[in-house]
Amino acid sequence: MGDGDGDPAPSMEDDHEEVNNGGQEEATMDPDFSSCLLQPPIAHHDPNYVALRRLLLHRKAVSSPSAISHRKEWRCNGRGYVAYRNFMRRPKNWESFNVASRSSTPGHSGRWTPLPGPQSILSEVDSSSSSRDLRGCSQGFSRGASFNSSVTDDQQIRVVEHAYSFVGMHCIFDNCKASVTILKFGHMRSDMLAYGASDGSLTICRVSEPPSILQQLKGHSKDITDFDFSSNNQYIASSSMDKTVRVWDTSQGHCIRVIYGVSSQLCIRFHPVNNNLLFVGNANKEINVMNFSTGRVINKAVFENEITAMDNDHTGQLIFSGDAQGCIYTVSVNSHTGSISRSHRNRNGRTKSPITTVQYRTFSLLARSSVLLACAQDGNLYFFSVALEIKGYLTLLCSLKLAPQVHRIRASFCPLLSLEKGEFIVSGSEDSNVYFYDLTKPKNTCVNKLQGHGSPVIGIAWNYGENLLASSDSDGMVIVWKRAKMN
Repeated sequence: MGDGDGDPAPSMEDDHEEVNNGGQEEATMDPDFSSCLLQPPIAHHDPNYVALRRLLLHRKAVSSPSAISHRKEWRCNGRGYVAYRNFMRRPKNWESFNVASRSSTPGHSGRWTPLPGPQSILSEVDSSSSSRDLRGCSQGFSRGASFNSSVTDDQQIRVVEHAYSFVGMHCIFDNCKASVTILKFGHMRSDMLAYGASDGSLTICRVSEPPSILQQLKGHSKDITDFDFSSNNQYIASSSMDKTVRVWDTSQGHCIRVIYGVSSQLCIRFHPVNNNLLFVGNANKEINVMNFSTGRVINKAVFENEITAMDNDHTGQLIFSGDAQGCIYTVSVNSHTGSISRSHRNRNGRTKSPITTVQYRTFSLLARSSVLLACAQDGNLYFFSVALEIKGYLTLLCSLKLAPQVHRIRASFCPLLSLEKGEFIVSGSEDSNVYFYDLTKPKNTCVNKLQGHGSPVIGIAWNYGENLLASSDSDGMVIVWKRAKMN
């Protein structure tokens, strides 16, 4: 029977809940009110699920007076029951958990420095809540090579993140007989892929159906160390151990300019806004600014060691470079005149190994700011937040310690996903596998691996559509992997 205003009378369980919660408002104690915060998806077909969940949540509220207030924290975040369950199951000392004090083992270890405020808590909860069991995700091969995107015999790889499961190999390029050291997709392109090899060759290919080789660029006499597409993909600028920088016309396959240096040219980037500016890091401890039209060096900055890796921010006002002793530099750039000057130097005392990868990302859900990934040859990976308002000042957020590498193994950010994901990177390895790591998980950081190469995997690149991942190895094979479709 209802009371005077027409509302239903509280049940025995409701009365019991009022006693245990010290006389809070009846609306707060109503299990219907609590359960509506966690309604199942519309597509759910189990008619008993709602009633069962309401009963479970109501009992949890009785045993834990603070449970309802915890659930309210999730109402505006759009998350489901799994995320809330993981939040409730976190260890009692979770917030004071110091993973830096734990021992590390190469390949499956890491150190996480929590961000201030509740963001670090949400990151850990969200990354664990999104795990799903992907049975059958390794079906659908397009090639007969070995492949695995689910749980393996390695106990460290427990559950594959749905976003980084793959249905197989999209295509394979095996025309190159030398080690493929660097590969990239064209700007804003999902079907144009280029890769450079240790024999000095550059290959431009198309990965859309049917896959084909478009151009083979020959002119360098030694290893290709790096290359970059112009913003419209009309040109490629390449650097090499033969001390030259070459500019290529991608449509014709011709070398239109050769710029000679006095030392090995190790990394290269077009200015993202003013493509007439070309930045080249070399073994002479310099970053040279070249005029693309004339080929002349118009400015330069001198450093303490060889500049081995480089990337720029989206505005072109900053360059982030790594050297042969593990230092990361922030360099300010004048986009009009091409003048450059050093702004900050980040020296990590744990490594004096050459930096093989420097990659900038405009925004990270984990850091709530611009971020930078740096990979060293000794297996250390570093994840920095970037303070653009302080001329690109870097703050180390977390790091992973992987196995030391003989080759110059490269790494890359994974595609940016929803709030329910962690912060993922993908890296090659000496054991011929492609590994995916979650920087938000101090334990079991490896969430997936791809098997198919027969020699050390060196290069890694995502296409613009983020549905294809390309990897290259020391035998010259390039594999393009196809990601599983997201529902």
